[in-house]
Amino acid sequence: MATTHYRRRDSAGLRAMQGLTQRLWSPDTSRWHMGELVWHRLQHLGREHEWHISLWEHRGRPVAWAWAQPPGRLDLHLDPAHPGLMDEILRWFNELTPGAARVVTVLDTEPAALQDSLLRHGYRERTTGPFFIHLRHDLDDLPEPSVPEGYTLRPVRGEEDAEARAAVHRAAFSLPGEPSRVVTESYRRIMRAWPYRPELDWLVEAPDGTPAAFCLVWVDDLNRAAVLEPVGTDPGHRRLGLASAAILAALRAARRLGATQARVAARGDAGHPSARATYMSVGFQPYARNLPFTRER
Repeated sequence: MATTHYRRRDSAGLRAMQGLTQRLWSPDTSRWHMGELVWHRLQHLGREHEWHISLWEHRGRPVAWAWAQPPGRLDLHLDPAHPGLMDEILRWFNELTPGAARVVTVLDTEPAALQDSLLRHGYRERTTGPFFIHLRHDLDDLPEPSVPEGYTLRPVRGEEDAEARAAVHRAAFSLPGEPSRVVTESYRRIMRAWPYRPELDWLVEAPDGTPAAFCLVWVDDLNRAAVLEPVGTDPGHRRLGLASAAILAALRAARRLGATQARVAARGDAGHPSARATYMSVGFQPYARNLPFTRER
């Protein structure tokens, strides 16, 4: 079947990626949720020139997208009705990254044709090192969240909270010598993007009013599916149950908007158990795993 290949980095390209991801959504086999695309595309300013993003259409409808990031990472989403496009996507990626070590990640529950194509192109599954698992939670029975005395749990008020949200994100995710690149203006971009809703973006404030923890949930109204991205706590306020409270509050808001199930990705390896333990403590259970396939030059 003839397809048309486009290269896009603009907002229209993002909406096309979201549309395909929403159309193909499955609670069992989807590695991507439309909300995650917004977060990963917009959380940092000025990175667009580093990426190569392509879309494939059939009869005017997107059937695949591929997103290459340096030095040699590929993410993709492919309509299973067009399995032959996987070979074309990999050829496109290989042409972009001559001489580079490459990694392509798929979900272990996605169609086997994806893995078969990777093997034909010289990729091999990486069975050691860090990996991510996917966890899910039915939203029919969620307890009331609570925070310690003096702390406040609330949804964001809109762009007036962008600076605080960016600041607590940096506090939660910055590493020594590797600060988070989420800033106020990039968070404003997130807030202006579809389908962001402030009532799904929750903050925990410390007794002095500074932000201490957060959870942002995205809801796909068509599929009644929610995803958590991102969740975090300032290191100075950890082990108080703040992230769990923010998660429950955001999930209850998602349920009020019609979501019936939520999903989140977390590190699955033994070296990083804390996020996984937090999600499981509020009812999430693992069901799938990311599989990285690598090719050395």
